[in-house]
Amino acid sequence: MSCQYTSLSRRGSTGTLSNVSRSSSTSSFHDIKMLELPRLEVDRQFYDVRLLASGWYTKIFVARHRKADDRVVLKCVQKGTTKKEDFFREFHYNYYLSPHPNIIKSFHVPFDTHNSYVFAQELAPEGDLSQFVRRGGLGEKLTKLVAEKVAFALEFVHSKDLVHRDVTPDNILIFDREMARVKLGDFGNTQREGAFVKQANIRVPWVPPEVREVVYNEGYHVHSGQDAWQLGILIFLCLTGSHPWSSADITDRHYNSWVAWLKRKTTKVPLRFTCFTPRLLRLLRRLLEPKPEKRAGVKEVYKYLSDSWLLKGIDPYDISFDDTPSDTLETTSNSMFKDAEKKIAELLRSYYVTQNLADQAKLPKRVRFALEIDAVSDSAAYP
Repeated sequence: MSCQYTSLSRRGSTGTLSNVSRSSSTSSFHDIKMLELPRLEVDRQFYDVRLLASGWYTKIFVARHRKADDRVVLKCVQKGTTKKEDFFREFHYNYYLSPHPNIIKSFHVPFDTHNSYVFAQELAPEGDLSQFVRRGGLGEKLTKLVAEKVAFALEFVHSKDLVHRDVTPDNILIFDREMARVKLGDFGNTQREGAFVKQANIRVPWVPPEVREVVYNEGYHVHSGQDAWQLGILIFLCLTGSHPWSSADITDRHYNSWVAWLKRKTTKVPLRFTCFTPRLLRLLRRLLEPKPEKRAGVKEVYKYLSDSWLLKGIDPYDISFDDTPSDTLETTSNSMFKDAEKKIAELLRSYYVTQNLADQAKLPKRVRFALEIDAVSDSAAYP
């Protein structure tokens, strides 16, 4: 299949990626990032194209290749919101890391369409891990399988002086319900160890404190301990079905109780961790260490795989996770903008009510929308 896909790259203009070897090091990224991509139309090369997922910058499709007749995943990155260099970085890192058994395989045929940059990956028949994690968790056996395989993949990534930076359930692909084949995917946020990056959109419950405290649009240095932190959060999530805290910030009472316990200010195990054995608590202390210089690497997981992780007779389902929010993206500037916009809308609405303005068409579109929403809410509240 890969040979047939590779032949597609020959249709592009000079300077395609057809001569770049998978064995080339990450340092070759700067040699290939600005090369031309062949222009292809998806419908001419693939059929039975169906949308799997859609995000801020990307759309994921499943399709069949017309020549190979194999199902693949097409990752389409929008040109309007993504630099060509960023697309090349993601594709190059993914392809370079593909030989590892626990990293999703990408095929050597990047191309572009009228509005997207595209590359093909192998299809995970069971989707991603987020579809399996529910309240109460996966259970200890499956969690250990996932943790071991993800740690193995991350160890390989780190050995190449790279950091994944987005170790979350939707980036962990599942090939069978027994979790015998689990692979790490999505290298869109991957950076070199030590790289200086700007704070932008973050998944709040997942980021370590040294990233959480960075102000939006300011920078921080990338290091492998950030992946180790996310692996610790992943283990907790797989065992309980919930996050340990809303944010790694001292103002979060659950995180605060964790830090107090780590510093031995209290001997009482935080409520959300009371279903774990002392051995698992020891592992999580190492992975979820607030100080990055003291945090253990992902290989730490291997030492604890033969130990029991859940206490007998205590069901994680019975632990209170009442105020843990869903896994959402936060952009500080966007949040501030929305808050300001909401206040302005409220003031204008008050003015509208008191003045009894007849012509709402003169109001800004966003304000008219806010008024319409308020009208619907009022009618629902007072039928």
